[in-house]
Amino acid sequence: MFKKWVRRVSLSATRGFAETTSPTHEKAPDGFANAEPVAVGDSVAPQTLPEIDESVADADTSIKTARTAVSSRSASYDNGIDYDALYEEEEETDLSMEAHGSMITHLLSQVKIGMDLTKVVLPTFILERRSLLEMYADYFAHPDLFIKISDLDDPRDRIVQVCRWYMSAYHAGRKSAVAKKPYNPILGEVFQCHWDIPGISQDAQEVRDGPVPWCRRDQLTFLAEQVSHHPPISAFYAEHYNKKITFAAHVWTKSKFLGLSIGVHNIGEGVVTLVDRSEEYIVTFPNGYGRSILTVPWIELGGSVEIKCPQSGYYANVEFLTKPFYGGKRNRVSAEVYAPSEKKPFVSITGEWSGLMEAKWHDKNKTEVFVDVNRIPIFKKQVRPIVEQDEYESRRVWKEVTAGLK
Repeated sequence: MFKKWVRRVSLSATRGFAETTSPTHEKAPDGFANAEPVAVGDSVAPQTLPEIDESVADADTSIKTARTAVSSRSASYDNGIDYDALYEEEEETDLSMEAHGSMITHLLSQVKIGMDLTKVVLPTFILERRSLLEMYADYFAHPDLFIKISDLDDPRDRIVQVCRWYMSAYHAGRKSAVAKKPYNPILGEVFQCHWDIPGISQDAQEVRDGPVPWCRRDQLTFLAEQVSHHPPISAFYAEHYNKKITFAAHVWTKSKFLGLSIGVHNIGEGVVTLVDRSEEYIVTFPNGYGRSILTVPWIELGGSVEIKCPQSGYYANVEFLTKPFYGGKRNRVSAEVYAPSEKKPFVSITGEWSGLMEAKWHDKNKTEVFVDVNRIPIFKKQVRPIVEQDEYESRRVWKEVTAGLK
């Protein structure tokens, strides 16, 4: 059932974008978020999604102290290299473009302002050691915030909780203080993981027809697939079986050179579905920018995002604010949440998506902490050891590249 559903999502995502492109099927730009992939041996992009081995058991897990949960996994050694350990590192080494002056000068000589970056060869030192598909899993670094949506009986509370989860979903994806680019997935590449969530009822029964068939009903599971290469489209899906909540999304990343920065337009949408309530929340995605590419590059988000529930009529407008050229702060975000048919918001949210956000309730004349992402736990995704992964799972596909970038 699930596999057929994923196929429909993948095909509909690809079909939808095909309808918006020209008859010549012009190639979408890759650029900062999607450089052409580094070749891995003699491998080629598969044309179909490989079958998942449902006999693989779930890896043993444990909870790390402090604010992060981690998995205990059997090491995957090859030629003396622990490939799993390379992916488990929390942060990557920062970089300064000033140390690569000649390389950057050559790179800039290839591009013009407004140019798409499809055929621009990017230097390896700006690569982040993981696939774009794995980066999308960071939307669920706070899985407790996500599954709580389904627990709330009031539609007003649910739209607020959707905003809380969504606005907290971006900070965990930054593995470095500077901007780096994840690997561009090959066609047919997949990434699978899950999260254990303390404090909820335990259920050892596996969901054999779910997105990650060796996972249990009390775990949040995630599956991503690269469903198109030109244009580059990723589809990803998450579900919690017991909470009856899912999220399905597709994203096409278009990149352009903007002079001293690179802009990434994330085209697509995601849908939070509450199965038992027959309710959906449709969300869009902000743009991304790689700033100061000649010195120490850094990432910021910008643009308007809409969150709406067609069934209840509640909706929210979220604005990711870019830093002004002079003064101002980075990572600012604001949101206004509306009841059905109302022109004035019942709550306004302001702050930083990488830190503290506050909510002002207009009907209560009250201001309080909405969420502080630095004070809530990050739950690390649980990933099978590479030796147990299928041929086209992300970490296995890119393991040699990842080791070479160390």
